[in-house]
Amino acid sequence: MLPYKDYFGVDEQTMQKVFSLALSRGGSYCDLFFEHTILNQITMEEGIVRQGEKAIGHGMGIRVVKGEGTGYAYTEEISFEKMKEAARTASAIADAKANAAPVALASVPFTNRYPIEEPTTGTPLKKKIEWIEEAERAAREYDPRIVKVSVSLADDLSAVQIATSGGAILRDVRPMLRFSVNVVAEANGNRQIGTSSGGGRIGNEYFTLRMSPREHGREAARQGILLLGAVDAPAGPMELILSHAESGVLLHETVGHPLEADFIRKGTSAYTNRVGHKVASRLVTVIDDGTIANDRGSINFDDEGTLSSSTVLIENGILRGYMHDRISATLFGVPPTGNGRRETYKFPPAPRMTVTYLANGGSDPEEILRSTRRGIYCKSFRGGEVDISNGDFVFVPVEAYLVENGRITAPVKNLTIIGNGPDVLSKVTMVGNDLAISDGRWTCGKGQHVPVGVGLPTIKISEITVGGSEIGPRQGGTRP
Repeated sequence: MLPYKDYFGVDEQTMQKVFSLALSRGGSYCDLFFEHTILNQITMEEGIVRQGEKAIGHGMGIRVVKGEGTGYAYTEEISFEKMKEAARTASAIADAKANAAPVALASVPFTNRYPIEEPTTGTPLKKKIEWIEEAERAAREYDPRIVKVSVSLADDLSAVQIATSGGAILRDVRPMLRFSVNVVAEANGNRQIGTSSGGGRIGNEYFTLRMSPREHGREAARQGILLLGAVDAPAGPMELILSHAESGVLLHETVGHPLEADFIRKGTSAYTNRVGHKVASRLVTVIDDGTIANDRGSINFDDEGTLSSSTVLIENGILRGYMHDRISATLFGVPPTGNGRRETYKFPPAPRMTVTYLANGGSDPEEILRSTRRGIYCKSFRGGEVDISNGDFVFVPVEAYLVENGRITAPVKNLTIIGNGPDVLSKVTMVGNDLAISDGRWTCGKGQHVPVGVGLPTIKISEITVGGSEIGPRQGGTRP
């Protein structure tokens, strides 16, 4: 594990004083979230470094809980006076006699889920630019029809400290790397975009263990050139094959968001009060797992100090439970699942996904393809959105193909995938044995932006609508 450096200088005695003040008006629980984050980003366009950015985020947030109510305040200056101000503000949620007292703090042991060899944060700028140039050069050399290339490298390193009035204190160092290549391919007035990106809670070894800058450049170029020859997608109901890994973003939107317990508490999810009910094909088992090594969505513990875990949400088509933070878990009378997450110290935690995937099945991917008479095979998506209340969704595939009589025939463009989450899950007829987790590229937006992971084996859906226009209001949204 990377060495932890104390950027905050707040001793236990001071934290106990802040707890006492925050709980003085009757709160039942309080936590303190300290964060120091160093962020770097470099972007190259047309062979020129257009942007170089470095930022530091530093501060702490105080949350006071009373029943279902939350008071939250933060300060960018970590001094006792400023923390007292924030504690008084957060405590305004409570107005009864104090009914909780802070407990002496003790460190909580945890397993490190993101061991790394060499953090990208701190790597010399010259080396970072060499990686970017390697990707840019590879994309241009792939084909003369690549007319524009943009490459970016972003990294950050966060030191986090969480203390709770229940007596827990946890400290973590959270690395993050994201490498991205975008190209424009052009021929005879036809312009198409190709992309390749990845990363995770990993260091510089990413480029040797997973995907090199050159491979990213060639992959983005391959996709752009492929789409130059794509045909317009047919419209109407068709069979749908979702390729492994990247297609998991559809699962994230259609199933993951509606199973986040804040929506369940409000009664706005299509899965409200359905634990124990059949909600999908018996082939469907869905898991949210924050313990996957070095994944973008993984965490050693969540942002309220609950250790990361693996949570079965749907098992063989039966709904087993939801993703909880501390508040929703208390209301439902279940243990928290390690899904209390926040964007930065400026936000209170809320139930959010970590790495969400559909478990392996028993079918060979080639068998799934051969069984399809007329359909669409999707390999990657630009993103998607869902209406939590009824499960309606819309997705825009990036790389997709026509399937006719068991064979892939032509790449297609200008298509959307439209459906309803619970309905689609009931139409899963085959699940492959090739589960893979997407290379770390997804960021989930739900009021706050948090890094997430998605995964899927190859699956077949008996019918879905291809084409059409976007639909109604949506609460979820994921972007690469």
